[in-house]
Amino acid sequence: MNDKIGQHSFELLKDWQALEDAKVLENLAPEANRLAFADPEFLTRRETRGIRIQLELLKPDLDQSQMGIENTVVIFGSARFTSLDQAQDNLKSAEMGGDVNTIRRAKAIVKNSIYYDQARQLGRLISEESKALAPKDRLYVCTGGGPGIMEAANRGAHDVGVKNVGLGIVLPFEQQANPYITQNLSFRFHYFALRKMHFMMRAKALVAFPGGYGTMDELFETLTLVQCKKSKPVPIILFGSNYWKRVFHPEVLLEEGAIGEDDLKLFHHVDSVQEAWRIIQDFYPLAAPKPA
Repeated sequence: MNDKIGQHSFELLKDWQALEDAKVLENLAPEANRLAFADPEFLTRRETRGIRIQLELLKPDLDQSQMGIENTVVIFGSARFTSLDQAQDNLKSAEMGGDVNTIRRAKAIVKNSIYYDQARQLGRLISEESKALAPKDRLYVCTGGGPGIMEAANRGAHDVGVKNVGLGIVLPFEQQANPYITQNLSFRFHYFALRKMHFMMRAKALVAFPGGYGTMDELFETLTLVQCKKSKPVPIILFGSNYWKRVFHPEVLLEEGAIGEDDLKLFHHVDSVQEAWRIIQDFYPLAAPKPA
C-alpha cells in the first residue's frame, strides 16, 4: 500500500480532500526513505502547517501571474441563488413534496433568481469592456468558484470567451467548482484566511450580491481592511439595495459611536449592472488604449 502511494505521490498531492474521503491518509505510516515533499503523511502533520500555508499562498499567485491575471473584480454572493429555470424546477419539486418550509424557501429562491441573471450580466460586461483596455489595465472576474451567484459571474465572463478566476474552498458540504471557470484558474483552498488574502491581492473592486454568512464574512473582511488602511481603497459595491439596507445597518454603528462618518463612504448601493460598472470606471478611471 505505502509503496504504491509513494509512486503516485504527486497525483495524490493534487487533492487532499480526495485522500481524506478515501481514508488513504489513515493508512499511511511514516516512511523515512520517502522524499519529504512527496510524502503525504509528512505534509499533513500538524508541525508542517506552515509549509501548507506557504504553498497555498504561492501556488495561486504564481499561476495567476503566468496567466496574465493582475487585476480582478471580485464578485461575492449566495451559492443558493440559482437561475430562474432551475429555481422554478426546484419550486415544483418542493410543491410536490408538500413541506411548507421547503416551499417557502423555494419561493424565496425564485424571487432572488434575478440576482443570478444580474451577476451573469455583470460578469459579461466587465469582461467585454476589459477587452478594449491595455493589458496592464484589464479586469478579470474572480469569484469563490462555487454555484449560485459565483457561477453566474464566471458564466458571464465565459459567455464572451474571457479568462476568469475561481478561488474555491474545501468544505464537508461544498460542491465542486462551477464549470465556467477557466480551467487553469480554478483553485481550491484549505485555509479560509489564505483564500481571502488572494481575493484582495489582485482586487480592484468588490461587488457583493445578496448572500448569507459567507458573503457577510467576505464583505466585512474587505471593509475592515480598507477602513484600517491595510488595503488600498477599492470600490465596494453592494448590489441589491433593498436587500442590503434591510440586513446591514451601518447607521446604527455610527449612532453608537462604533464607526466614523467617513466609514459610511466606503461602499455604494446599486441596483443595476450599468451603475456598478460606472462606479468602477469612475474610480480609476479606465480607458481603452489609443490606436497605434
